[in-house]
Amino acid sequence: MQLIRRQFLSAAGATLATAIVPIIAAAQSYPLRPVRVIVPHAPAGPTDVAARLIASKLSEHLGKQFYVENMPGASGNIGLGRAAKSAPDGYTLTVVGSNYVVNPALFDNIPYDPHRDFAPVTIAVITPMVLTVHPSLPARTVADLVALIKANPGTYNYASPGIGTPGHLVGEQFRLSLGLDLVHVPYNSAGLAIGSVVAGHTPICVSAPAPAVPQVHDGKLRALAVMSKIGLQALPDVPTIAEAGYPGMEGENWFGVLAPAGTPSEIVTLLHREVVKIIALPEMRERWAALGFEPVGSTPKEFAELIAVELDKWGKVIRLANVRGQ
Repeated sequence: MQLIRRQFLSAAGATLATAIVPIIAAAQSYPLRPVRVIVPHAPAGPTDVAARLIASKLSEHLGKQFYVENMPGASGNIGLGRAAKSAPDGYTLTVVGSNYVVNPALFDNIPYDPHRDFAPVTIAVITPMVLTVHPSLPARTVADLVALIKANPGTYNYASPGIGTPGHLVGEQFRLSLGLDLVHVPYNSAGLAIGSVVAGHTPICVSAPAPAVPQVHDGKLRALAVMSKIGLQALPDVPTIAEAGYPGMEGENWFGVLAPAGTPSEIVTLLHREVVKIIALPEMRERWAALGFEPVGSTPKEFAELIAVELDKWGKVIRLANVRGQ
């Protein structure tokens, strides 16, 4: 029996070694062919922009093409479902925004498990939300705005880029935390939401900075706060929400790189190293700043921790505000 057991263990060890060697060899020579980067949203949005900038530089650095494939629909669920079922060989990646942690609470059924189906690589960049108002509104600070809304219940509403977007959820967090009578008006994009405020149809907006900053500089919008812990380079005179006197109401849209669960750790490590290197390049930092992004370059562990924290945080906001996906 001892001899049989030793022979079995020896054979099993040899089989395991035979299985592992090609994986290690593949990781060391990665990539050998083009790599698909799934973006679960339409072209030209912030997730797509971030993904294309990163993919272009990865192509330069690693010698094989990293190409973006847009798979929009169902608030990102279609693309995320496809990415979750991809082979864990490093040849399919996905770039996601914070909808990745919002969708599990927003929809009854989603085609991916945010805890198990992906290996976090890095949070590449973040973009904070900006609280803006039409210049005709008699509010020059967040405190002014809060007082105005409380003195006129049922009067004011705010625009966001759509149901379940970071702008919507940050707006709901603001409304719920302060007990404000404030109605949400969803649009189909940040540009449309900002356009509504500029035109005077909606007095308040919570959105990403990219469409808001030019309007602020032109005097067509007034920015009251950056909804993050760190100020925005493009709006240096605008306080953070904590500096405005309302800590704990921060909310950012982050953009991160994921690989399917089971992707060899050597490939995940290589991708992490290269993406962090890319986002820190001087020319890339200039591009990020111009687009309203802040580079991060987290570790995979930090990304996993953020996912766990934000699943809980935004799940609570969605349940309290009774938000449902469409």
